[in-house]
Amino acid sequence: MNVFQPLRVEAAAAPESPPALSECVARAVRRYLTHSGKDCAHDLYRLVLADVEAPMLRETLRHTEGNLTRAAEMLGITRATLRKKMAEHRLG
Repeated sequence: MNVFQPLRVEAAAAPESPPALSECVARAVRRYLTHSGKDCAHDLYRLVLADVEAPMLRETLRHTEGNLTRAAEMLGITRATLRKKMAEHRLG
């Protein structure tokens, strides 16, 4: 009788990568259009941009712990533009 049993090592599952932003937006727009029916908004382009910008700014600022320089760099905009957009959306 063998007292020692072979050690079984299992690789940890690789963390799932988040879905592409385009997939998330497409899913949200599809859901919006499905629930809106035939009488959906006539200014969908502006509506989506307005609804996406504020949370994008908020989450980027949270991620950078409020560092405007880092947030602006991540967003690909200047600090002045970031401050202007923060004021428009009443952030910080």
